[in-house]
Amino acid sequence: MSASRLLKEKSWAELDAENSWQIFKVMGEFVKGFETLNSIGPCVSIFGSARTKPNNKYYKYATQIAKKLTEKGYGIITGGGPGIMEAANKGAFLGDGRSVGLNITLPHEQHYNKFIDYDKIINFDYFFVRKVMFVKYAQGFVVMPGGFGTMDEFFEAITLMQTEKISLFPVVLFSSEYWKGLLDWIHNTMLAEGNVSAEDLARFTLVDTVDEAVNFIDNFYAESDLSPNF
Repeated sequence: MSASRLLKEKSWAELDAENSWQIFKVMGEFVKGFETLNSIGPCVSIFGSARTKPNNKYYKYATQIAKKLTEKGYGIITGGGPGIMEAANKGAFLGDGRSVGLNITLPHEQHYNKFIDYDKIINFDYFFVRKVMFVKYAQGFVVMPGGFGTMDEFFEAITLMQTEKISLFPVVLFSSEYWKGLLDWIHNTMLAEGNVSAEDLARFTLVDTVDEAVNFIDNFYAESDLSPNF
């Protein structure tokens, strides 16, 4: 519906009322997320494509990473859907760990996967509220191969650390084969133009094995004064 048509069909008062109620809906999503996750304990958020099939190597790697992290005491947070998200929740399930799904309502409705703990499924309408939960309640990120949404979550974490809105925490990019083109462009163009610094590029690490991913996160807290809890 065009803006002009919307204004013809609704008065300014009606639009103001809708905006006011929207604020309460946003607040409600924040409250639900905080109440559900406030005592969740140390967790790692795992991101990646919803389109990845179970026979894909990255699906299998995500499952293994999540399982090993849960065996070290971390819970797993995902976007709750299929693909890499399902793989990570499956790994948490297999490792008998906490398995959280932050599901999002989409035009083609995303259904949460079956490996999430029944009491740790949260449904969101707003991406920005959901993204707050990913950062606030995770002590590390594992970024598997994915699309625009995966890149959005990765760059937001780096930006928040760059601007000191959050403390430094471990961020892992998995698969140099997949991310090499992006990282080459960041180094050869963004860094060369002075739009990022070498320090910014040190805010994440690139790995190619399951053990490298798990150990980077676990070693970060073994060697840091920070606690993996909050």
